[in-house]
Amino acid sequence: MNAFRGTADKDLPPLTGILITNLGTPDSPTAPALRRYLTEFLSDRRVVEMPRWLWWPILHGVILRLRPARAARAYRRVWTDDGSPLLSISRRQEAALQQLLARHGEQPVKVVLGMRYGNPSIAAALEELRQANVTRLLVLPLYPQYSGTTTGSTFDAVTEELRHWRRVPVLRLLADYHDFDPWLEALANSIRRHWSEHGESERLMFSFHGLPQRYHRHGDPYAEQCQVSAQRVAEKLGLSAERWALCFQSRFGREEWLKPYTDATLRQWASEGVRRVDLICPGFAADCLETLEEINMENREVFLAHGGEQFHYIPALNAHPSHMEALAALVRREAGDWLQES
Repeated sequence: MNAFRGTADKDLPPLTGILITNLGTPDSPTAPALRRYLTEFLSDRRVVEMPRWLWWPILHGVILRLRPARAARAYRRVWTDDGSPLLSISRRQEAALQQLLARHGEQPVKVVLGMRYGNPSIAAALEELRQANVTRLLVLPLYPQYSGTTTGSTFDAVTEELRHWRRVPVLRLLADYHDFDPWLEALANSIRRHWSEHGESERLMFSFHGLPQRYHRHGDPYAEQCQVSAQRVAEKLGLSAERWALCFQSRFGREEWLKPYTDATLRQWASEGVRRVDLICPGFAADCLETLEEINMENREVFLAHGGEQFHYIPALNAHPSHMEALAALVRREAGDWLQES
């Protein structure tokens, strides 16, 4: 049996494909759906760098027995009539980017969304592009800062799927955009808009998803890129060093993760007399469980319970026009020669 997938209808014109990706989401906020999702996510060797003989009993004997029900309860707190917030926002991003690229009169492109875990999968997204006769492909993971656990894993999934294509497209992989000025300006403007409506708080926290310290020691550039992103935005806002801080959230397990920790810093600030905090999560292109539940619910409660009085979460850029214009500019920077060819 032939294992290679043929090309699309030869009558279709060749297209440039833009694959946007994010981490993913369960199909529903239920324990069985979370078990499927977590099995795929936590089986990724880039996410958990432990020998399988050691990790497998922990994963299947403990985590997948206990964590799905707990995670399902958390997802139910943020689930909407449109389903998963991450998926519904990502779909809006997909449509907006397609519209922006078409509006500027470039060569025909097709923008498709694929999730690293869950649905719609990267494999399904690539198959849609193959059927459309995509001969050039730009992969845009919506992780501004590179980590092997996110962007690296995405590249693994893309290249694994392309192994089955008879005609492999010309391929460009975007590793990060942590210092891309239009994106940084969109972030700074989102904070300015919040301040114009609600006033400025005493402190601004940039909270990024955490990473085991061990991965950083082994060469993952994520921590340094987070620092650059936060520093650049703080400079655009004219903030002095004592007005802002960079922290890391979402740690898991017992080993040391990147510090300072978001929850510990919020407790410390409240105990020092800080009464009002603004918090933004620049590493998340779309609001999701980690921003809506972990930050805006759990960490809000941490700050208020220890003496804080006002906690303001500044939403992710989501499908805001300034964000989508920045992503369109990023696509033009990376694939401009493809888009302008006659």
